[in-house]
Amino acid sequence: MTFGAALVLAAGAASAGPDNRPAPAPDGTGEAPRNRPADNRRIVGVLEVRVDGVPDEVKERFQRGLEDQLDTNHYWLMSRAVMKQRMMRSTKWTEGCIVGACLAEVRAQTGAQLVLLAALNGSGTSFGYVVTLVRTDTGRVLQQESDRCDVCTVNEAMTQATLATAGLLNNAPDKLPDEAADHTASLNLAVGKVQHDLAARAHHTSRTATVITALGVAATIGGLAAYFIDDRPTYAAAITAAGGGLAAGGIIVQTF
Repeated sequence: MTFGAALVLAAGAASAGPDNRPAPAPDGTGEAPRNRPADNRRIVGVLEVRVDGVPDEVKERFQRGLEDQLDTNHYWLMSRAVMKQRMMRSTKWTEGCIVGACLAEVRAQTGAQLVLLAALNGSGTSFGYVVTLVRTDTGRVLQQESDRCDVCTVNEAMTQATLATAGLLNNAPDKLPDEAADHTASLNLAVGKVQHDLAARAHHTSRTATVITALGVAATIGGLAAYFIDDRPTYAAAITAAGGGLAAGGIIVQTF
């Protein structure tokens, strides 16, 4: 073996690390890259922040304040800029989609389960806000919060809006309600009540018809008895006819 070949082998052994394994990549930590666990945080996309009567910079300040308030172990807040960048890849989505079935494309492109809509407005010392959480699977509003301050500053109003938004997210259920199942259950409950009422009414009608028939038969028998015993008086014929009518009416009610 030549001296040059020996140097090459020695250099390779020195860079291999223990047990001849490759040396870790120079990432500045001295450690080899490790497989990271899956990110199971709920993605919330900032779909729209609209301001009126307040400085435009409030949009960014609002988003930064919200990032500071949220539990980053539970939520990943996707900024408006990132949302727009990802939606540019879509050929099905149009700017202006904030509710409804069109949000399914937002979910497909960004993975966001919820999107945030925020509106902040003010004039003089009066400021207000409306923040809304919308589901991307159904396109329906999940929660909404709004308030107004007649005497406050822009910073105070923005802080209130930020805290209200963080509260909405923190109170959102981990598992979103199955609206289709809830609707079906409500419908089944309503149908069951109608069926019960109809059955009760039918039962009541049947009992009433039975009583009417029995009364009619009794009146008919009484009228016939009076007719023959009292030498065919006129009132007996009337009683017999009335009893026959009642009995016939009861039978018709029972039949139909």
